[in-house]
Amino acid sequence: MSVSRRTLLMVVAGGALAGCGGRAAGTGSAASSASAPAAPTASAAPATPSGGPAEAAAGPTSAPESTPGPTPEPAGQAPHVPTRAETVERYGALAPSEWGLDVSGVVTALPGGESAMALTFDACGGPGGNGYDADLIDFLRAHDVPATLFLNARWIDANPDEFERLAADPLFEIGNHGTAHRPLSVTGRSAYGIAGTGGVGEVYDEVTGNARKLTGLLGHPPRFFRSGTAHYDDVATRVVADLGQGVAGFTVNGDDGATYSAAEVRRQVSSAPPGAIVIGHMNHPGGGTAPGVAGAVPGLLAAGRSFVRLSDVL
Repeated sequence: MSVSRRTLLMVVAGGALAGCGGRAAGTGSAASSASAPAAPTASAAPATPSGGPAEAAAGPTSAPESTPGPTPEPAGQAPHVPTRAETVERYGALAPSEWGLDVSGVVTALPGGESAMALTFDACGGPGGNGYDADLIDFLRAHDVPATLFLNARWIDANPDEFERLAADPLFEIGNHGTAHRPLSVTGRSAYGIAGTGGVGEVYDEVTGNARKLTGLLGHPPRFFRSGTAHYDDVATRVVADLGQGVAGFTVNGDDGATYSAAEVRRQVSSAPPGAIVIGHMNHPGGGTAPGVAGAVPGLLAAGRSFVRLSDVL
């Protein structure tokens, strides 16, 4: 990412991405809004079936750049997806060195030179809200605007009919928004008051639980993952990559966890630069997201801007 793009991210990213459920106290930078318990110092112990403290233990050594990636599979064979035990064995002794919205392994903008922009909408589920913003989806359909929709497992369970229609619509791409909508941490860090995953095993569970659900429903695995609150550490992002999913961040925070007014959403989306990934929410009908997007998109289209799904360019 260029310096200007990274600066833009830090300026606009500090809203409440707890998602989906009201403005969090202290909506400043990622560093100020996320609590950070000290990383464990004990050596990694063998994995336990429950994904408990033994898997959260991490040594004092930061993740080395030289750690090899998964062994490539022979041509014509499907990539090997590591098991939970393999993942814990590989990463359980590593301590992260980065935490927040923009860490190594997170895609925060479209490739350099891309003039289109990507609208992405999260549906958080559970305490984050199981609603369905039909006005938003109807507007996107009426204007033939594609989008990537990150759906949480609990939201899918609460909205089976809506999920089926969204999955069948080629305008939309379905992404993985986690099993329980948790920040992705190997040391139990939290963001906006939401407790993060407590170890490598819990990172694995948060990603794969919903990935298995989506694979069964869609007939293919999801290509992209976004955690609850969009917070990660750099060990967790490597786990996601090993599991075959891209880690999606964002450039512009379009609705501040579904708390912005329609006018604020319109300003944020209208100001998104070429190549931006915009984050919003589709699980709070009656909020400012749908009218704000509806107010911004026609002007962007009239100015010659175009929209893509993440998989169209990544």
